[in-house]
Amino acid sequence: MNTRTIVIIPTYNEAENISRIIDLIVLKNNNINVLVVDDNSPDGTSSLVNQKEESFPNRVFLIKRFEKRGLGTAYIEGFKWALKEKYDFIISMDADFSHNPVELPKMIKYLNNGEDVVIGSRYLDGVSVVNWPIGRIFLSYIAQIYVRLITNMPIKDPTSGFVAYSAKCIDSLNLDSFRFIGYAFQIEMKYKIWKKKFKLKEHQIIFMNREFGESKLDKKIILEAVYGVLRLRLDSLLKRL
Repeated sequence: MNTRTIVIIPTYNEAENISRIIDLIVLKNNNINVLVVDDNSPDGTSSLVNQKEESFPNRVFLIKRFEKRGLGTAYIEGFKWALKEKYDFIISMDADFSHNPVELPKMIKYLNNGEDVVIGSRYLDGVSVVNWPIGRIFLSYIAQIYVRLITNMPIKDPTSGFVAYSAKCIDSLNLDSFRFIGYAFQIEMKYKIWKKKFKLKEHQIIFMNREFGESKLDKKIILEAVYGVLRLRLDSLLKRL
């Protein structure tokens, strides 16, 4: 089966990582293209992507936005672009090497075998996180439990950002109705797809803490996730009334 796959990578100040991650994806996977959605990074990330566009014509693409608008809106813009370009599989992925490109063919294989969504999971079989401080691991692990308790989703890593989607899943969603722009966006995506009865599969990965650049996680993003989960569940309950 000849399927077309695009990896969407949102960026803000990822100049130390973006060229290497693009090379690893494109050079090792002839059937996978890359779309970078950059929020006008002051460190020149988009210029490096422009160079890769020239090196890999029709394999690497860039959407350059003119302000920092958040992870969720970057993915939504990327999803709309991918649907317009008729890609079969659409994968969300970070630029900082926390998500290993070696897992991409394995995740795509699941989609080819009939799964609708494949989640790169840090918590499917214990905890597979490397170089995170113990406090960060504890916070993340508790967050997964909290999300599962509130939403009832049978997913051990609902906040994962390494996710492979069939295009039909994303096309079934009203992308303009999403309310969250931070990490809560990842939960909202999975929750809305799960509520539509699509098949979600978790795939064990090893999550590596970034070596270069700075984490984008802050208190505002954490609070959005905490209250966002409650809002998702409340909205779902209200629809039943």
